[in-house]
Amino acid sequence: MAKFVTIGYGDREGYDRTDAAIRDAAHQHENKLRQSGVLMGTTGTPVQVRNPNGTEIATKNGPFMSSSLPVAGFAIIEAATLEEAVELVSRTPCAVAHGVVEVWPLH
Repeated sequence: MAKFVTIGYGDREGYDRTDAAIRDAAHQHENKLRQSGVLMGTTGTPVQVRNPNGTEIATKNGPFMSSSLPVAGFAIIEAATLEEAVELVSRTPCAVAHGVVEVWPLH
């Protein structure tokens, strides 16, 4: 099985305007993924780490990249193919509540 890193982007506005039944189904699907062993979580505030030439560690609070939607969560999933990974995340809260989920093959 291949591993994939998924990053979910979404905000409260998109979540709130999604029908409650659709959100509930998405959370049930997410719970099934967790029960099957998927490592999944929501995000806190990131810290950027730099260490140019390995001589001086510097940190900065906040994300390095910006997006129209904030990062909401992540998962490490196993799937036989990229298509299967896409199917697994297509029913999660970020995907159904007007957000987006990136799926990155992990090599």
